[in-house]
Amino acid sequence: MSLLGPVEIRNLAEKLDIRPTKKLGQNFVIDGGTVRRIVRVAGLRPDDVVIEVGPGLGSLTLALLPEARAVVAVEIDPVLAAQLPLTVAERAPELAGRLTVVLADAMRVRPEELPEHRPTALVANLPYNVSVPVVLHLLETLPSLRNVLVMVQSEVADRLAAVPGSKIYGIPSVKAAWYADVRRAGPVGRTVFWPVPNVDSGLVAMTRREPPATGAAREEVFAVVDAAFAQRRKTLRAALASWAGTAAAAEHALRAAGVDPSARGEQLTVEDFARIAENRP
Repeated sequence: MSLLGPVEIRNLAEKLDIRPTKKLGQNFVIDGGTVRRIVRVAGLRPDDVVIEVGPGLGSLTLALLPEARAVVAVEIDPVLAAQLPLTVAERAPELAGRLTVVLADAMRVRPEELPEHRPTALVANLPYNVSVPVVLHLLETLPSLRNVLVMVQSEVADRLAAVPGSKIYGIPSVKAAWYADVRRAGPVGRTVFWPVPNVDSGLVAMTRREPPATGAAREEVFAVVDAAFAQRRKTLRAALASWAGTAAAAEHALRAAGVDPSARGEQLTVEDFARIAENRP
């Protein structure tokens, strides 16, 4: 099986009258070395079921198929969704049975829309404009996902992998940490894409872990996170006043959780936020 090269990708796009759009965040990977690197870093096992979001013209899909038991490709563009099985059948007919294409919006796709076998790994070149919502949605709705390797805008990669105390630590960092251990897995240059984006990209790897042990529901914890970072320059006593009802009630919850009311959200771990949620008046 041969991967799609830059010329083949452009020819296929022309044939389908596909013009990558900013609205859908489309930047197709045209470099075979990058595609192989993504698959290598993903560390797939033969029994893995991979969910790929935004497969586009199929360059990454073709590299994933030999390494996994099955690939579920979620594509929002009906023209691309219809073409992908044809591309695989032409270039890797022996692997065509491993591919399922789901025409859906990855930010709203539900488990019942996917094939019987539940995905164990998410590997994707994610559209820049929806990368964080997509990752969080899939981690929440697909508990079978154990590993994630996604290519996103470099700044987003930094935010997802940020640790407490850093200036870029924020809502994506905390919410991702609820589900998984997160790390940067390497940079990606601009020239591997078509069209060439005006920002750098990066790989982010996640390994599922149990959420913090807490009596508060995930939604309750995330509500605290949202409130804390909505006004990130304020102390938590002030930032959480509307969430708790009053600043005094916020201070009570913070002290009960063992958190300094004069601290700011960027200093707290996901476990800290969970304790605060537990102590809401």
